[in-house]
Amino acid sequence: MSNLNVKLDKIDRKILDILQANAKITNAQLSKDIGLSPAPTLERVKKLENAGIIKSYHAKLDTEKIGLGVSTFVLVTLIGHNKTNIDAFIKEIENINEIIECHHITGTGDFILKIIAKDISAYQKLMLERVSEIKEVDSMQSMVILSTFKDSKVMPIPM
Repeated sequence: MSNLNVKLDKIDRKILDILQANAKITNAQLSKDIGLSPAPTLERVKKLENAGIIKSYHAKLDTEKIGLGVSTFVLVTLIGHNKTNIDAFIKEIENINEIIECHHITGTGDFILKIIAKDISAYQKLMLERVSEIKEVDSMQSMVILSTFKDSKVMPIPM
């Protein structure tokens, strides 16, 4: 089922809002919160999953408590902006666990990466020994995240 064929009604939007805030909610509680019985609630959730609207469920971790104290954004410019270089770059970064996001962008650079590391020393080693060694990389500009004031994974669902 393609998500283009799925029409989201008010109840579907409410289900999505609730699940984004708490993916561990029971079907019984979810059904109570949206005002439907459990069977049709579960059916709606399955429909949203099968349509690919709900892609997965995750636990959000406290990075400091698990020993990841440095987060950065890195603007990357490739040597040449062509399919071969882009594909090779993506293949290389997929093997670097500390790169937790990669976005192909417009503007000054070609990609922006979000990188997380134990500390500055670990970050520096990662950049010197792994990221800067990717042959398609021409230049990089690092921006260390000092504070985060909003980190919402909740998507605003259009009407």
